This record gives sequence, C-alpha cells and structure tokens, in this order.
Amino acid sequence: MSEELLLFEEVTKVYPSGSTHLTILEDLTFSISGESSVAIVGKSGSGKSTLLNLAGGLDKPTQGRVLFKGSDIGKMGDRELSLYRNRHVGFVFQSHILLEDFSALENIAIPALIMGESYREAKKRAMALLERVGLVERAHHKPQKLSGGERQRVAICRALINGAQLIIADEPTGSLDEASKEEVERLLLEMVKEERRTLLMVTHEQALAEKCDYLYLLQNRGLALV
Repeated sequence: MSEELLLFEEVTKVYPSGSTHLTILEDLTFSISGESSVAIVGKSGSGKSTLLNLAGGLDKPTQGRVLFKGSDIGKMGDRELSLYRNRHVGFVFQSHILLEDFSALENIAIPALIMGESYREAKKRAMALLERVGLVERAHHKPQKLSGGERQRVAICRALINGAQLIIADEPTGSLDEASKEEVERLLLEMVKEERRTLLMVTHEQALAEKCDYLYLLQNRGLALV
C-alpha cells in the first residue's frame, strides 16, 4: 500500500443553527493511503457530505486539521486552495454539474486549460478519456443531448484529466437508472485503479460501497470501520 495521502486529525465541524450550534463531526481522526478506495456510508444528515467538503478544500474544520500529503488544507489561502482543487482533487457529484454550453469534450478539457495546458494537448487527452469510457462518438454533444449515465461518464473523465491523486465522489450513481448505475460503478472503480488514484466516496449503494478497499460507517459524529 502507498503512503498516507489524506489525514483527518481530531477534526470537529460545527455549524450555527439558529441561536445554537450543531456539531456534525467531533474529534474525527482517520487516514487514507494512496491508491486505495474508501467508501463512507451513513444516514442522511450524518455528515458524509461535510466530510467530503473538508477533504476537497470546499470547507474548513472548526477544530483539528485536514492534511493532504502533510500540508494543512485549512491553512491554505484562496489561491492555494484553487490550485489544490485543480491539480490534486477530482470531483464527481450526484448531479454531473457539466457546463451546458460546452460539448462533452470541452467539459473534460476545461480543468486542463485552467491549469495552463494547450488546447491541442487538453483536447487530445480528453478524447483519450472519452475513448476509454466508450463515448468518442458523443464527444461534440452538449450535456442536454446525453443520457444521465453518459453525463456521469463525462464527469468521471473530467475528474481524471489533470492527474488528480484524490478523486472525491458524492453519490456518483444516485440519480441513475439500474443499467447506467452498473456501468458508471464499473468504470469509476476500474479507472481509479488503472490510473493509480485514490477514491473517497460517499454512497447509499451498499453493493458499490462493498467493492471498495475500505468501508466506513459515519454515525454519532464519528467513523467506524466496517
């Protein structure tokens, strides 16, 4: 197993709730090794999305630290956070969040262009990813012309294009029909393994969760290895 990639160190997250405060995570400590797949399950409202937001630099802990390869994400400024998310993290959400005015190929290439890659090279790598997920013939279709499963396959490609070491997936198959679900599950797990990435995923699909290297249950503001 590769070295530790992500570490939650005594992390507590508290949100204001009217005149009081709501503690979502409390003194949470766990780590994720590189090139592994980790699934988080738990009831609605248990803090699963909060955990992903902290890992992805979309939120900061109230107490404790979230470290990526030893660097404290919570101490990063806006520019550092943008670079962290663009270069080191790929996101796959339940809703694909593709840009409607751009083709599948362009949506995948955008993160590479933001990082300063030439359009020619970004397009070449985006097309290679589309070929891997069986969507070359849909490369120039805009999201509204794609099925739900096709849109999620494009989202997976977009998450992978910059060589992100950490892929964060929040209910990646939650909005898909059964056939599309199986295809997206297979591609996500296969491509993460082939590309030697690390997957941190929240899912309510128990069968999908059990295919990961590690399965955690989030309850009572903490994690338990299943």
